[in-house]
Amino acid sequence: MNKVEDMRTHTQTRDDRGTSDAGRRTGHPGRGVPTPPARRRYPVLVLGAAVQLLAAGGRWDVAAAAWLFPVLLLRFSRTGRVASGTLWLWLANIAAAVFWLFESALGFSPVTLAGAVALAALLTLPFLLDRLLVRRLRPWMALLVFPSALVAAEFVITQLTPFGSAYGSLAATQYGNLPLLQLVSVTGSYGIGFLIAWCAGVVNLVWETASWRPVRGAVLTYTAVLLAVLLAGGARLAFFPSDAPTVRIAGITAESSVLRAQKAAFSHVTGGRRSVAEAPPAGLEPAMNAVENSLLAATRREAAAGAKIVVWPEEGVRTLAVHERAAIAAAQHEARRSGIHLEISLGVYSTTGPAYGRDEALLIDPHGTVLWTYQKAHPIPGSEPFTPGDGKVPVVTTPYGRLADVICYDADFPGMMRVPADIMLVPSHDWAEYGRPHTEKAALRAIESGYALVRQDAEGVSTAFDNRGQVLATTDYFTTGQQTTVAYVPTRGATTLYDRIGDSFAWLCLAAVAALLAVGVLRPRSPRERTAAEGDRSRAPAGEMPY
Repeated sequence: MNKVEDMRTHTQTRDDRGTSDAGRRTGHPGRGVPTPPARRRYPVLVLGAAVQLLAAGGRWDVAAAAWLFPVLLLRFSRTGRVASGTLWLWLANIAAAVFWLFESALGFSPVTLAGAVALAALLTLPFLLDRLLVRRLRPWMALLVFPSALVAAEFVITQLTPFGSAYGSLAATQYGNLPLLQLVSVTGSYGIGFLIAWCAGVVNLVWETASWRPVRGAVLTYTAVLLAVLLAGGARLAFFPSDAPTVRIAGITAESSVLRAQKAAFSHVTGGRRSVAEAPPAGLEPAMNAVENSLLAATRREAAAGAKIVVWPEEGVRTLAVHERAAIAAAQHEARRSGIHLEISLGVYSTTGPAYGRDEALLIDPHGTVLWTYQKAHPIPGSEPFTPGDGKVPVVTTPYGRLADVICYDADFPGMMRVPADIMLVPSHDWAEYGRPHTEKAALRAIESGYALVRQDAEGVSTAFDNRGQVLATTDYFTTGQQTTVAYVPTRGATTLYDRIGDSFAWLCLAAVAALLAVGVLRPRSPRERTAAEGDRSRAPAGEMPY
């Protein structure tokens, strides 16, 4: 074989591998990434999309899946065409969002499906930005693209959409890993997403590089940061426990038999809240009165057992607008008689549009004085027609610390939950498929803002958390005839760094994305980078541009 043939054979061998050994020794994210055939790329996509279903923030979450699926989807993104790869990743994210609707029994409607498509588009953008920028930046910059962009996407979803953090927050998948979750007291939930996405970038860097030496700095830096987070979180739990006095709090629901009877009575009314308000009183009022009496009896029982604060679930009492004052007066009488702080929640049905009712919570002190009347600020899109409240979270000082209150879905909006409270009361009303994961997400708010949180769920899992996210008590509505959650809750919270700096970390990530995008677009390439890019183009299949 002559020299020309030998060189041709050597070149073909390099092309068959998809990249040169020199390219794979660069230690640069995305540089020298081989372009495998479709039969090898698409199984990575399918596996990543399947694993993502177990990290959607629903009842079937597996914590490890949240760390694995970004690794696989990022690998797929970097090894193919920009346009087709982005489309496939968008479809994978749509599949995850639709699966979340299914596993949470939220139902499929034009509103929920449109929301799934929109959320999926936002969560696809980090992969697209990584694909476009990772080969145009210096190695340390390239590693920041994906985690910064993912945090930016989570932040935009929380701030600008009506879905809050109910979907799209990777921190929600890590429930129970308390040392890791202590990070949210500094960065908010966005720090967890950053760590998970950063891990995906580092793993892909190792995957793309044949030699250890070029990647050891990135691997050791990430490992050191992750260990520091876990050690600091563990130390916070071990060495800084709350030493505050506690108060006995009872969360109650009505007896399941009277609740079933109320549901049966409401099932005979066709139409919305206006139809309920206009229905013959004889058909609904006995059932509604039975639920109210059951809650008042349970309140007396728990007060006699030593509870100083009693919490009813969201819309614990359903009442017509004409009877609202009477329902409140009965609760005031019970608070005075029992000498307790009583938080009641009312679902009011009215003939006055456009909402035809209200979803509100009131706190009554032992003198029978109403300390606040709060209306739900974030009705669930597509299913709750209430007029939103003003979003001002009420905080009052009591002998048991500063008490605050929001209603159910409001707790999915971290910004409004950052208030100076010691105990946050969250009356809620979920359902069997979504009650547990929704309550678990509320634990993040307790850690972020440094207060205890008591979430009493009408049809779900009720839990009291301390300000570290540790469970003080929990009960499941579907495993008992009358759900009662009793916890001794610390009466003094803690000021967290997140309290002081708010979403600074998320804003920093947004600024980083803008800066990296500007550098990637404006920075001239070095001769070595131009040579590497030309080599990538020469190895790409016909019609494919690698970036």
